[in-house]
Amino acid sequence: MLKILFSPSEGKNIGGEEDAKELLGSNKARIEILSEYNNIIKSADEDEIKKLFGFKKFSDCTPYINDIFNSPLMCAIERYQGVAYDYLEFNSLHNEAKEYLKNNTIIFSNLFGAILGGDTIPNYKVKQGNEIGKIIPDKFYRDRFSYQLDLYLNNDEILDLRAGYYDKFYKPNKPYTTLKFLKNGKVVSHWAKVYRGIVLREVAKADIKSMYEFMKLEIEGLIVQEIKKIKNKTEIVYRIEI
Repeated sequence: MLKILFSPSEGKNIGGEEDAKELLGSNKARIEILSEYNNIIKSADEDEIKKLFGFKKFSDCTPYINDIFNSPLMCAIERYQGVAYDYLEFNSLHNEAKEYLKNNTIIFSNLFGAILGGDTIPNYKVKQGNEIGKIIPDKFYRDRFSYQLDLYLNNDEILDLRAGYYDKFYKPNKPYTTLKFLKNGKVVSHWAKVYRGIVLREVAKADIKSMYEFMKLEIEGLIVQEIKKIKNKTEIVYRIEI
């Protein structure tokens, strides 16, 4: 089967009515970092909370000041909102595509680490790159979850659609494929988020199960310009035609 690695987003949708479940890997393995986060939220230390969230005004923190162990839950693939998720348009997909995303997308959260799209999480806020107390999230999850992810992905092919920052959380220990997007001969950033969302959407709609199937998938606005292989990484370079 094909598994797609994906980035989270700073924005979150509020609410949720899902039941709690065991997250990818283990809930127990996350308890230290989740407890540290919750302790900061409960501390009422405005400066510490603003630092964690990456806000200048404490009033902006209010939507995220919740006990994460007793908050409404939502599937991760629905919790996030941002450019990539706007173009994924999850709610407009048919049920089969939604289930595909819940079962085959692995999102790398700055608080929860690697989680499946269907794993249920509360609303939270951790600015990318910030420490949680004295814990460095990417190192925490790289040290504790890399071996588990290697085992989990052992029989799967990997399409890595993450932003480069999330390589710090996990580096595949087997062959995997990444995408690069060029516009007018230059690597793009904003448009990369757009097309990561579009690619994930088209993969789900087509129920892609392998890289062989993916290579045959035609995506509007994208033309394969080059394919590079470096050690265990295959990089597909797309030219954006719009």
